[in-house]
Amino acid sequence: MSASVLFDAPGPKARVRNLIYSVAGSIGLVALIAWVCYRLYDKGQFAGELWDIFNYAGIRQNIFDALLSTLKVFALAGVFSLAFAVVLCVARLSDHKPVRWVAVVFIDLFRSIPLLITIFALWVGILGDMTPMWALVLGLTIYNGCVQAEVLRAGVNAVPKGQVEAAYALGLRKTQVTASVLFPQAVRSMLPSIISQLVVTLKDTSLGYIILYPELLYSARLIANNTPVGGVYPTVQTVIVFGAIYIGLCLVLAWLAKFVEQRGRRSKAGIVPTAAEQPEEVAAPGDVAKPSDVSKD
Repeated sequence: MSASVLFDAPGPKARVRNLIYSVAGSIGLVALIAWVCYRLYDKGQFAGELWDIFNYAGIRQNIFDALLSTLKVFALAGVFSLAFAVVLCVARLSDHKPVRWVAVVFIDLFRSIPLLITIFALWVGILGDMTPMWALVLGLTIYNGCVQAEVLRAGVNAVPKGQVEAAYALGLRKTQVTASVLFPQAVRSMLPSIISQLVVTLKDTSLGYIILYPELLYSARLIANNTPVGGVYPTVQTVIVFGAIYIGLCLVLAWLAKFVEQRGRRSKAGIVPTAAEQPEEVAAPGDVAKPSDVSKD
């Protein structure tokens, strides 16, 4: 049966109406794009000489330095947030009610507060005189650690209860069960979500421009607002260049997630028992032993 059981197949009038809506929507979208392009062309944003600013060594060095600053903050925040997520997840799953409730309140609080407010509050002096870099790193660590903790908790809860009971039956303590049974499987099952949140962490480094940290977005604003060519600021060109950099970094993370996932599958499927572990063949009823199988006295 080709027709869907979730809705009735459209009749002749409905098909005509849907076609009209589709054509009208497509025309409206094309008209909007054409209007935007015309406005940009009218302001001189499509002039070829606007790309010349990226030929200057100073501009290229500025972009390279901003990229290194972004990657440094991302690396620190990524590692710290994952470590912090493990601590929060363990506290969230604790048998001690006070510890569990403290973790719940902390996670819900900092997941509810906008990340920009957290970063700005850290920068203006809640924890003393803090540099923009460490304010950004700490803000990203707190927020993304809370999110990653919930991701890990979902992975831990997805582990079959029989494996936990079997581990306890073998005499393992709760710490050993968590470290050797729960977390390895939780990380493996939730790896796509973990990598997705790391991509969010990478993009959230752009909030550093609010506290004057020289990351990619801060560098893009400086280039777009302070290097006019013929009285025209290279806004479109800057957006294209820096947007391509962000897209490239996110694609690298996506490729890394796919690579790790494939390696994990190959490591699980590629285990071959050794000769000592291979079971002996059992002769079927009525089989006659070959002369070579009979030992000589």
